[in-house]
Amino acid sequence: MVSAAIVGAGAIGAWLADALDRAGWRVSMLARGTTLAALRSAGLRVERGGESRRSEPAAGSATELGCQDYVFLAVKAQALPALAESLQPLIGPQTTVISATNGIPWWFFDDFAGPLCDHPLQSVDPTGSQAHSFPRGRILGSVVHATARVLAPAHVQLVAADRIVIGAPDGRSSSRVAEVAAELRLGGINAVVSEGIRQEIWAKLWGNMNMNPLSALTGSGTAGILGDPDILELCLKMMQEMRECGELLGLAGAMSAPERIAVTQRLGDFKPSMLADLEAGRPLEVEPQLGAVVEIAGRLGVAAPFCRAILGLTRLRAASGWSGART
Repeated sequence: MVSAAIVGAGAIGAWLADALDRAGWRVSMLARGTTLAALRSAGLRVERGGESRRSEPAAGSATELGCQDYVFLAVKAQALPALAESLQPLIGPQTTVISATNGIPWWFFDDFAGPLCDHPLQSVDPTGSQAHSFPRGRILGSVVHATARVLAPAHVQLVAADRIVIGAPDGRSSSRVAEVAAELRLGGINAVVSEGIRQEIWAKLWGNMNMNPLSALTGSGTAGILGDPDILELCLKMMQEMRECGELLGLAGAMSAPERIAVTQRLGDFKPSMLADLEAGRPLEVEPQLGAVVEIAGRLGVAAPFCRAILGLTRLRAASGWSGART
């Protein structure tokens, strides 16, 4: 039986765990505190499509869970630098690690031809702990297009799910890429294999690196942000700065910034994850998202005054510990 550990027992981690359990995998979840207690006493409960399903994944620390075939990293990206070394008991000589976090992952420029080839990002992996802890040749990237929420510890509701995109950094197809995608589909997730996972990651970030911090700064959802002409213009200017970086890296897509904004508008008014985290008193994913964009711009010699200004303001908001969000 194939084994998988889900690092991060939150909304997306629970969704992945439920799908892999449906597919017949032996699933474990790294958890602690009230979530660990809930998993051990009542199991994992995931609601989706009007169905409520309970499973019983193993739960505990990395040492308790032991070596796995696959390790899915579904925690907030800013938590990984401090967490990475403690995950070593999960990783053996054949283990594949799958990053499922928002923003730029630590491996993004590994063996990536271009001006930033093999350049680690301080904003993403400040101590190098991720590069040291995770096997460079056995990493898959993924991009999650889904919304889920935690109703209670170990109790998650899937709000909307489009797809999860999976691929190897080098773009090559492999038995492990195919296996993960096939098993996720068996478990009810629309999993798509990509030969350009970096492009997929970059494209998602292009639409998030402005919406997220601006929602945290204003306390507004997407309709409020994009409904204000001045803030909309700021969004477009930030996207243009990131697009200049993408062109230098060979990652700029065919879609224009106004076209990408239109995609967000068609989703209706929603609360970006950074605003939800701020309101809940959770740390914000500032550095792996906007911080990484600004660092990349600096290394490429791209002036990014709008992104830099919003990054500074968002850092101050994150450090304040007060949301100030409107309801």
